Amino acid sequence: MAAPGAAEPAPVASGPARRFWSARRVPAALVALVLLGAGGLLLYDVAAVRAGRTAMAWRRRLAHELTVRHLDDPWVLGAAAAALALGIWLLVLAATPGLRTVLPMRRTAPGVRAGLDRSAAALVLRDRAMEVAGVQAVRLTVGRRRARARALAHFRELEAVRGDLTTVLGDGLRQLGLTRRLRLTVDVRRPKRR
Repeated sequence: MAAPGAAEPAPVASGPARRFWSARRVPAALVALVLLGAGGLLLYDVAAVRAGRTAMAWRRRLAHELTVRHLDDPWVLGAAAAALALGIWLLVLAATPGLRTVLPMRRTAPGVRAGLDRSAAALVLRDRAMEVAGVQAVRLTVGRRRARARALAHFRELEAVRGDLTTVLGDGLRQLGLTRRLRLTVDVRRPKRR
């Protein structure tokens, strides 16, 4: 415990806190199972042909189709496009973090990474916004780069409520401890009359 009057420890600068990567176990398991099944079936058929049996019907049919069809055939082009789309999709999955709902927080201790879910950040900011005088209701959305507040004010001037909301939510965003400072957009309106 720090002595009274001592300064708080400064945040540890151990490199930038990057986004969290998802494990992607399901796509990896599906691709592995498909490749394992296809490879096992092909290996079994090749071993059976080497042992003197005839090739399976699907392999004879595939060999026949490859000899008959030309490269500009719609079926060949469609299969190539599907294989290309699948390959691009797998490359994108491999090269992107994936956990878009977790916002990285500043590091305050070496070896510790923390993240805050965007919906939790929106809930904390919404609770702070509801404490502002004149706010009847507020809806907050937190993205990766900005936070947007849409509030309904029922008895104070709109500009006064907007100024107070901007101040309170700006302080709230700073206190969340996120690595990237989110841009704040505040929209204040009167409720619709019935």
